[in-house]
Amino acid sequence: MQKEKKLSLNKVTNILFTNIKIIYFLLFVVIVLLVALSQFSDKNDNKFVSASEKAIASVVTIYTSNNENTSRSLFQRSRYSNSENIGSGVVISNEGHIVTNTHLMIPNGKIVIGHTNGEISNGVLVGKDVNSDISVIKIDVDFDLLPVEIGNSSDVKIGDKVLAIGNPYNIGLTVTSGIISATGRDYGNPYLDLIQTDAAINPGNSGGALINEEGYLIGINTKIYSQTGSYEGLGFAIPSEKVFQVASELIKYGKVRNAWIGNFRVRPIMLSADSRSIALEIIEIGDSGPLIEAGVKQGDLLTSINDNIASWGNLTKALKLAFPGNLIKFEILKSDQSTEILNIKTEPLS
Repeated sequence: MQKEKKLSLNKVTNILFTNIKIIYFLLFVVIVLLVALSQFSDKNDNKFVSASEKAIASVVTIYTSNNENTSRSLFQRSRYSNSENIGSGVVISNEGHIVTNTHLMIPNGKIVIGHTNGEISNGVLVGKDVNSDISVIKIDVDFDLLPVEIGNSSDVKIGDKVLAIGNPYNIGLTVTSGIISATGRDYGNPYLDLIQTDAAINPGNSGGALINEEGYLIGINTKIYSQTGSYEGLGFAIPSEKVFQVASELIKYGKVRNAWIGNFRVRPIMLSADSRSIALEIIEIGDSGPLIEAGVKQGDLLTSINDNIASWGNLTKALKLAFPGNLIKFEILKSDQSTEILNIKTEPLS
């Protein structure tokens, strides 16, 4: 009997010892996880700090006025009228090119630039594009500029973390954080293909930078959707790819050249009586241009445009969004019922 009690006691002791080891192991696992999470959080916070420091030196304040004598008075926050615009801009070249929003420009007005080092310079308008709301300003300064590093806006995904940098209400350069809320927004403008973010954007942020966690520019902040005129969680930015396509055109030509694929006319038709599928029939086509050179003929049917339905709206949008040298993808139904996929390279409209 004593032997059985002793065995039972040993069994209980072994179970307790095993459970204590399990408890200690679980505590160890919890501590390791807490340390790892802490390091991940610190690393994430450091990414935002690094990204801000990397990009903020490339952001400037833009002051425009119809008063030719206005200079430093624009910097006095309590002394600007409705005829003066205050926004932001981003340095894109060592030669002094700055991108900003066209809606900040005043015809024949004066442009003054406020830099992060406290310097003030005068800007000259190189060119502007109303459709994309992008303008390029040129400055000539005797100190080094830090152009922003460009990211690929095509890689942007919903949920990505972003930072918005600008000068809201002229209080000074400010960094706010958020995520990509949506992509492909047109805000009622067929020329635009905007990035939507919930990072705080207010009056004065227009023309400022939207950057990713690595500090690369992925967009130029352009507008907000608000019933009060202030931030309500809906901000929009022009994708960096579009920005630099427009900026390159403005710097090289002083304007944005229209894309052209030939002179032609179309009419919408139903592909079959019992189908809702539509197409655009080529009812007239000129004797020159990329379309006819690719073999497109009168009577051919456009059945898709850039992988979208072949509607008049999608055709005009594709032409408006394209720059000379860009490709527009067409699916063509020929008169013999064969189908062709053509990537038509656009040319400048002369």
